[in-house]
Amino acid sequence: MPAIQLTTSERRALRADAHHLDPVVMIGGDGLTPAVLKETDAALKAHGLIKVRVLGDDRANREEIFAQMCDQLNAAPIQHIGKLLVLWRPIPEKVSAEPKEGRGAAPREVKILKFSKSGLRRPEIKKVQVMGNQRVTAGGLIKRAKKRVASKKPS
Repeated sequence: MPAIQLTTSERRALRADAHHLDPVVMIGGDGLTPAVLKETDAALKAHGLIKVRVLGDDRANREEIFAQMCDQLNAAPIQHIGKLLVLWRPIPEKVSAEPKEGRGAAPREVKILKFSKSGLRRPEIKKVQVMGNQRVTAGGLIKRAKKRVASKKPS
């Protein structure tokens, strides 16, 4: 896959955003291995903009690694300065599971404290099961949540 092409202004903005980042992936003496590509791909999916540190002294080798990474991961090359490489790829949108119709939130356990009227005895602790459509009032009562009524005004 070819690398993403960016305009100079987009690249400049991404370089500025990457300035404060720390390297997420480090490439050692073995070079560009499948494990390094896998970690870099995971970091790009999570962050979008990442820095990679290459621990080699050969500049031509670093440029080759940079080009290979951008090509194989479908990422845009942002910057190669010294031993640091900056890559960017848009973060994919997460597919959210749609909630099923007619199902509310799961029941949860809530502790209710009831203080004595005189204030001399310990507060009474009561554990109550609250369903998804219920709420606990300030007085410790459990009330069912009311459905929101739409306005009757003509639109």
